[in-house]
Amino acid sequence: MNWLAVSIVVFMILESLNILTLYFAPSSKKGNGIGIFNAYELSKTQPEVHALVRYLINWVAGTKLIFVALLLVILLTGSQDTRLYAVLALIASIASFYWRLYPAIKTMDRQGLISPKGYSNTLGWLIAIFIGVFVVALALFAFAPK
Repeated sequence: MNWLAVSIVVFMILESLNILTLYFAPSSKKGNGIGIFNAYELSKTQPEVHALVRYLINWVAGTKLIFVALLLVILLTGSQDTRLYAVLALIASIASFYWRLYPAIKTMDRQGLISPKGYSNTLGWLIAIFIGVFVVALALFAFAPK
């Protein structure tokens, strides 16, 4: 197994844990559970809003499940070129977090809408580390003896 495959497997494991959290313990404040948002508990007081929130949580979990399933197919059947392009696609898609999601969660954090305070910075670093691991895997793959 080369560095590209290892980085994909690690990402799949972490995403799978997040999927389990979203499906079975969405109110958790660990594993990127939705419980970090103070509005999650508040949504429970309004059944229509909470139904929408639950739907969106399951939508996100389902989308992550699609990613993991596709990565598994790439690992099992894909060539080295396919894995290389998959890692490049992962870097680009994960980096999109900084376009819309990071500014939104940063604003909510500043407004005291997230617990624990400062979680946006933790999440920002976590996403940067994901990207960094993929970049390192690309470099190790590129310079590995062939």
